[in-house]
Amino acid sequence: MKSKKTIPNYRDYLNLDSLLKSQKLISEKRGKKAHDEMLFIISHQVYELWFKQVLYEIDSIFEIFEIELIDESQIGIAVSRLHRINEIIQLLIDQIKILETMTPMDFLEFRDLLTPASGFQSGQFRLIENKIGLLSNDRHNYGGKDYKDKIHEDEVDNIKDSENSESLFTLVENWLERTPFLLSEDYNFWEQYKSAVSKMILNDKKIIEKNKSLNDSEKESYFNQYNATEKMFNSLFNESVFSKMIDKGQFRLSYKATHAALLILLYRDQAILHNPYRLLSKLIDLDELLTTWRYKHHLLATRMIGKKIGTGGSVGATYLKKALTKHRVFEDLSSLTTFLIPRSDLPNLPKSLLRNMSFHYDTAED
Repeated sequence: MKSKKTIPNYRDYLNLDSLLKSQKLISEKRGKKAHDEMLFIISHQVYELWFKQVLYEIDSIFEIFEIELIDESQIGIAVSRLHRINEIIQLLIDQIKILETMTPMDFLEFRDLLTPASGFQSGQFRLIENKIGLLSNDRHNYGGKDYKDKIHEDEVDNIKDSENSESLFTLVENWLERTPFLLSEDYNFWEQYKSAVSKMILNDKKIIEKNKSLNDSEKESYFNQYNATEKMFNSLFNESVFSKMIDKGQFRLSYKATHAALLILLYRDQAILHNPYRLLSKLIDLDELLTTWRYKHHLLATRMIGKKIGTGGSVGATYLKKALTKHRVFEDLSSLTTFLIPRSDLPNLPKSLLRNMSFHYDTAED
């Protein structure tokens, strides 16, 4: 029989005594309590708690993708964990509405007391960015300083380790490169796909040519657009050209991984590609949600401080705005829509290949 001391208690289990005493108002210590400082502290503490959960989920996804031969059911688990991460980030975006109940004048009552403390110093958020796959060279910095200069000394080693370790991007890239069904002895999908693309573009050009409602100048403009599209499509079928585009920073995902991801998007209706498609979709959602979070944070900073210097020393709102697009990680996946063609124009796959891409039961008797 359990004694009273061993029976779980809600307050003790959640360590509420310590948690609820961790809000220390600087303004109160200075003798002039600012009411909205409590909201500011709790909101950011909640952010950090959710960041901890996001890191916990990311690490569990790492464990799945670090195995060379990944079972299909494990991809489903990774999808569910990514979905949870995305729901958390959506919650963090929605939480900004609560901060917006604080007016700029309310914030000014305690803002100067925070300096030089800033959200830039959140080691957990920098860990999230690094573990997802944001490269140091792709970061938007300010003042020519390394972002780690702002991190607490107790967290710097973890941040450095995350810079030099596998990321979600690299693990997914490696997994995509192992995707089968790209080639077989008697069938080359990419030759078929290239033919289908050429046919689609040629048909579209014919439609433009025959369109009597367009004048010569408009037709020329459309043709130029299609020529640019055709050039981009051609890069997909030429590894050396694609590699040069990677070197220029136009793509980051490898040639083989890009092919695999595109194949998954094109044939996502095949049973075996359902979870891989959901995984890629969740990664795109993750990128977009983080961009939305940065954008909402940018709007909040603009609303609260205008063009003033942020408490961390940057031109707060301006920095956040510039980081919006520069800090995207899975943009290559979302850009793959450039290479999609209508279902009706997709190459017909051989029956043997379709059978391998479908779940089926062998009912033959011994």
